[in-house]
Amino acid sequence: MGLEFEVVVPGVDELTSGDAEELVRLNALRKARAVDGSLVIACDTDVVLDDKVLGKPASPSEAREYLDRMSGRAHTVMSGLVVVDGEERVGVERTTVVFKELSDEEKERYVRFGEWEGRSGGYAIQTLGSSLVARLEGSVSNVVGLPVGLLAELAPELFERT
Repeated sequence: MGLEFEVVVPGVDELTSGDAEELVRLNALRKARAVDGSLVIACDTDVVLDDKVLGKPASPSEAREYLDRMSGRAHTVMSGLVVVDGEERVGVERTTVVFKELSDEEKERYVRFGEWEGRSGGYAIQTLGSSLVARLEGSVSNVVGLPVGLLAELAPELFERT
C-alpha cells in the first residue's frame, strides 16, 4: 500500500474466553494500548466455529481435530482492528470461509506441512491452506491477516496520496 511501518510485538496476554466479537475487539485494543507511537494499528484475528473461538492448536493432533471439525463446513474469520492516532477507532470484520470435504490424506498432508502452527483455527490461506477452501464470502485480506477495507474505513487518510 506504499506505507512505511514498523512491526512491534506488544507482548500482551490475549484473552481467550468469552464472546468472539468482544474478544477480537478487546485483544486488538490491548495490543494497541501496549505500543507507543503517534499512529498505531493493531489487529487480532480468531476463527469461530459453532459460536466458539478455536484459537491456535497446541499440537499436530489438535490441528488435525480442527480440520476434522471444519471439513465441509463454514466458519467465520473475525478480526478486531484498532487505529490509534490521538483517538481510538475500532472496528470488527467478518469473513465466512467454507472448507471443502477434506480427505484423511489432505488433512494429514496439511498437518505435516506445519503451516497450522501459531495460526488461529490451525490454517493459513496464503499457501497450502488455500487448497482446503471451497469458497470465501467477504474480505480476503481479513483471512490473510489485515482487513484492508476496514482499515480504509477507520483511517481513510492513510490512503490519500499527496
